[in-house]
Amino acid sequence: MKFIIKKEQLNLLTMMRRAGYSPSSRNDSFIRRAGNGAFPRFHIYIDDDNDSWQLKIHLDQKGACYTGHTAHSGDYDGDVLQAEQERIINLLK
Repeated sequence: MKFIIKKEQLNLLTMMRRAGYSPSSRNDSFIRRAGNGAFPRFHIYIDDDNDSWQLKIHLDQKGACYTGHTAHSGDYDGDVLQAEQERIINLLK
């Protein structure tokens, strides 16, 4: 699921931390746990589009099943992601 947030006074890291996300240790993305364990978790990739940020969000249900692979079980649309998108947008207004 994709959505756009206009750049404001905040930098990317501050914006994502305000929304409850932490930088991922593997790449230039951000995560927020949706439960008590490591999974499920919301995972956001962000593209810089000059005057706005394009956020691509999905819900990782579990980690990679095979050593050396990044494939995982994830949801890319649905009510949970829609609610998370709305939560982020409302927090950053």
